[in-house]
Amino acid sequence: MSKSVRGILALGLVVFVAACAQQEEEYVVVDPQPITTEPVYTGKYK
Repeated sequence: MSKSVRGILALGLVVFVAACAQQEEEYVVVDPQPITTEPVYTGKYK
C-alpha cells in the first residue's frame, strides 16, 4: 500500500474510535422552588 492510503486509513481509524468513544453525560441540578410559603405568626391582631 502507498503511504497516502495508509495515512487515510489511519486517520479514518482515529476518527472512528473518537466517534465511538463513551460520551460523558452532563448533569444539571436545579434547586426546587417551594410550592407554598408558611404564614408568619405576628400576634393575634397585628
